[in-house]
Amino acid sequence: MDNMKKMLLALDKFKYPLIILILGIILMLLPSGHGSEETVPEGDALLAQVLSSTKGVGEAKVLISDSGVVVVCSGAGNASVRLDIIRAVRSYTGFGSDKITILQLVN
Repeated sequence: MDNMKKMLLALDKFKYPLIILILGIILMLLPSGHGSEETVPEGDALLAQVLSSTKGVGEAKVLISDSGVVVVCSGAGNASVRLDIIRAVRSYTGFGSDKITILQLVN
């Protein structure tokens, strides 16, 4: 019976940290919502989506690496569109125009 009293006193002493620990474990096990139908594009896909919706760019595919960005789009033949793409990519990634390559998309 003495051991039971000691155990109850120890539990009473540490009940709040134990409650927080249990709640933390429960929160970690709950679904995070990453498996939802609607996913937000990241990085390459997000930039490609934005560029594709820009006037004159047309369909765009983007590849971002540590050393630069490659944009392949149907509007790459137009100098004004190329300049708009360079400005957008520079704003999004921070790369200078020397690190941004724009290529014509072949259908």
